[in-house]
Amino acid sequence: MIDLDAEALAAAAAEVGGTAAPGDITDAAAAEPIVAEAVARTGRVDVIVNNAGLLRDKVLWKVTDDDWDAVIGVSLTGTFRLTRACVPHFRERHFGRVINISSYTGLHGNVGQAAYAAAKAGVVGFTKTAAKELAHFGVTVNAIVPNARTRMVESISGPQREILESQIPLGRFGEPAEMAATAAFLASDQAAYITGAVVPVDGGLSM
Repeated sequence: MIDLDAEALAAAAAEVGGTAAPGDITDAAAAEPIVAEAVARTGRVDVIVNNAGLLRDKVLWKVTDDDWDAVIGVSLTGTFRLTRACVPHFRERHFGRVINISSYTGLHGNVGQAAYAAAKAGVVGFTKTAAKELAHFGVTVNAIVPNARTRMVESISGPQREILESQIPLGRFGEPAEMAATAAFLASDQAAYITGAVVPVDGGLSM
């Protein structure tokens, strides 16, 4: 598990029995050492879930270069770098599962989220291309479009969050565990014939 917040990361890792690896995925030199450390500790890497995201919501004429670079760097470039760092290990074992987290915004756009929408749309394009390139090596690459009550959702103002929730056909935000269940399925042997898919787990929002 990778995150900038070492304390929160350690707590989350302890809760699920994982290993914390504090790091900045926007740092070009960080990805390969993080993956190498994971392999050194466990002997291999089977699955990567690219779940990092960052909001800098502003209408596009107020988005600064720093805002743009930060959002793209976390959501898209980080996904690329961590996946690339895993590929040699996947190719060696002829097995791998890449699960990328996109967004409804990446498929449909949203006012005030030009950078985030661009990043998450890029994740979809990256997913489909990587799926085609890595299929020969026994690696599947899929994306989830989630709609869960996460820290990011909780950071949205109450009235705006209520408006968003009212637009969901099932009438609620999903639970993180519901997103995790989909990721676990895509990582399983039962999903071995699924690749290049973009799976909405959003209560019907993207219908």
